[in-house]
Amino acid sequence: MAKSKPQLECSIVRLGEDLNWWVDEISDDVHWDLDGLSIIDPRQMSYIIDLIEPLNDYGFDSNILEAAFFPFRIDKDLGKGRVRLSRANESILDAEDQLFALPNVIDEDTGPYADFIDHITRLRVKLLNDTIDFEQKLTLDEIEEEIREEQNNSFIEGSAVHLFSEIVNILEYVPAGYEADEEEPKERAIEEEVNEDFPDIDEKEEEELKKDETLKWDEDDGEEKEESLDDFSDDEEEDLDELEEKEDEEVNPPGQGRKKSC
Repeated sequence: MAKSKPQLECSIVRLGEDLNWWVDEISDDVHWDLDGLSIIDPRQMSYIIDLIEPLNDYGFDSNILEAAFFPFRIDKDLGKGRVRLSRANESILDAEDQLFALPNVIDEDTGPYADFIDHITRLRVKLLNDTIDFEQKLTLDEIEEEIREEQNNSFIEGSAVHLFSEIVNILEYVPAGYEADEEEPKERAIEEEVNEDFPDIDEKEEEELKKDETLKWDEDDGEEKEESLDDFSDDEEEDLDELEEKEDEEVNPPGQGRKKSC
């Protein structure tokens, strides 16, 4: 199996202008074509894992994901947007450290990465058919044809397709003119939880609460306090002003400015 070959020990990657990482050098250049070879960074892999979560209800197999990627960790910052990576033995899903993930595209058509793409595409079709009321069920061929067309357009324009974009395009795919409802159950659950915390009050109970003097804000107190300041004599007001200035100087000595509360 390609993943166990000792030749794949390290790689040097660079940050492209598109803010994606691309492979410049690899220790096993015999089996790998470096032309447009992309690698997924930890932030992108975390995003992919979040997008995959809804597929767990449709039979997602984490072993297929693990087999599809070679995990790498940062070994050394080479400067100028280049980083040296070394192979890691941890699981991508369970690792405590943030790992880069190199898709196993040695065999693009039948390899582990191809199996992963096929797996998430089939599950995405199931999810969409389950959450959207189509006139006719969405098929695997339809989603593959549309995504393949987008990739071909990129190749025609002379730009390489980063594999992160390929994966996300599948996991976020929704046919034109439709919207996925997969997030609605979560939103509904949050609303129900809020409603449980704040039960409905009927009109009779609301009127009784309004009459309860202990639950009222004492608005008059605030007005009386403001008016009571006018009862001080001019001498007393001057004494208060001097006291406030003295306290302010003790807390904020001259030249240091006023301290912030946060």
